[in-house]
Amino acid sequence: MDYRILPVGDSALTIVFGNEIDPEISRIVRIARKYLSSKIIEGVSEYVQTYATLMVHYNALVIGYDELADRLREELSLMDTDGEAGQKRTILIPVCYGGEYGPDLPAVCAHSGFSEEEVIRRHTRVDYLIYMLGFMPGFVYLGGMDRALSTPRLKNPRERLEKGSVGIAADQTGIYPLVSPGGWQIIGRTPLELYDHEREKPILYEAGEYIHFVPITERRFREIRQQVEDRTYQYEWIREE
Repeated sequence: MDYRILPVGDSALTIVFGNEIDPEISRIVRIARKYLSSKIIEGVSEYVQTYATLMVHYNALVIGYDELADRLREELSLMDTDGEAGQKRTILIPVCYGGEYGPDLPAVCAHSGFSEEEVIRRHTRVDYLIYMLGFMPGFVYLGGMDRALSTPRLKNPRERLEKGSVGIAADQTGIYPLVSPGGWQIIGRTPLELYDHEREKPILYEAGEYIHFVPITERRFREIRQQVEDRTYQYEWIREE
């Protein structure tokens, strides 16, 4: 397993496992995060996963860079990179496409040359790997979108996007879990609460799991939204060995 350890300021370092967006590199980063998190290394406060790196935040008054780097090398030499052979977990995310929920669906159609039905079909036929979370609580960076749907960001970002907005920006697709400004092309919206600080697990999913979008009608959107607000909605997962 090849990697590099580099300093990031005076209270963090990064372990670099590669320089591209790749499912196998992401798998190694994910294994390293889980493995190192299970170890007690005094002074380390947090591990943050990105596409190809793992950032380690630490207290320099407790442990120095050289000592920490040596400890990490020691631990990584013992890590089993063939692990994580368990279930593939995929959460189903219902989405109402187009109309007031997806005002930019026509723009994506115009750019791609596809009909609305074909854009929706292509967007919902894929299991999207969650590479990492960031930007805001619950915002997912997904891999696997059909490149034929690639559409540039808006030239003028909107000041407000509703929570649950599903969008496309270049070769990526994602979901805004909270109200936010944004420049993605919004093609739909989910009625689910992707982030809820009152929930036992505030964020529904984590890196390494998958998202599958499911098209729904506007009527079904309202029904699910009411169930979510009443806390009676049953979130749906698919588990595969």
